[in-house]
Amino acid sequence: MVLEATFGWYWAADVLTEMGAHVHLAHPLGNNWGNRRVKNDERDANDLVDLLRLGRLAEAWIAPPEVRELREMVRYRHKLVRLRSGLKAQVHAVMGKHGVLPARTRLFGVGGNAQLDALDLPLGYACRLDSLRDLVGVYDREVAALDRRIAAQLANHQGFRAIQVIDGIGPVLGAVFVAEIGDVTRFPSPDRLASWAGLSPRHRESDTKVHRGSISKQGSRLLRWAAVEAVQKNHAGGDFKDTYRRIAERRGRNIAKVAAARKLLTLVYYGLRDGEIRCLARSGPG
Repeated sequence: MVLEATFGWYWAADVLTEMGAHVHLAHPLGNNWGNRRVKNDERDANDLVDLLRLGRLAEAWIAPPEVRELREMVRYRHKLVRLRSGLKAQVHAVMGKHGVLPARTRLFGVGGNAQLDALDLPLGYACRLDSLRDLVGVYDREVAALDRRIAAQLANHQGFRAIQVIDGIGPVLGAVFVAEIGDVTRFPSPDRLASWAGLSPRHRESDTKVHRGSISKQGSRLLRWAAVEAVQKNHAGGDFKDTYRRIAERRGRNIAKVAAARKLLTLVYYGLRDGEIRCLARSGPG
């Protein structure tokens, strides 16, 4: 049974698998329909079957239920953090309207909250500020609850613990890598993982003309964000200092961040596959 990746394919794949059918999930970007004058479901199905018979069907990986469950929690946490950041930005905006600057770097820490408590604002602004702070507190509790659930689900995951040895990767980004990549053994090499994540440059070649463009950005957006976020935290030091600085001097900081992110994904690949990263093993005393 061949399915094209559309809305609801998770449900269809689960049902057909339970019925004993062998399911192939076709990736739309990998199946070029050409310039057919007629395109309908019947002809699409025939083309998919022909590609499968010839061994040229571009298949997508069907994640098992436990991976999809982890992805749901990780992606929802990421969404909550983004919404919380928007609320915090509104708090800064209310303060800015009255010319008040944060006295602490962490406005929502102990010292920052003390400053917010001491603000004397007109009623309308004070109501908005109180509401925003209450909402931030609600999001804080929800994010903390998700962190506990994710940590419990990954408590025995050896790869999750291994990749946290890499500079810039903690429990949050580590969970993103585990959830978005899933079974890392489906990739034969780290280069394939980087290509799947959309961090490899586009390649166009015809006769003697070769053009390599920007990265494809065709994979998981959250995975690319996590890789770049990890190297941005520690590109001035740690495991990716030399790679970042060498490329940044020649080609700029943005290209250097992408190159360092690909190197980080290489380490993540081996960490998830082997449960350890030998090149980063910390030597003991003596």
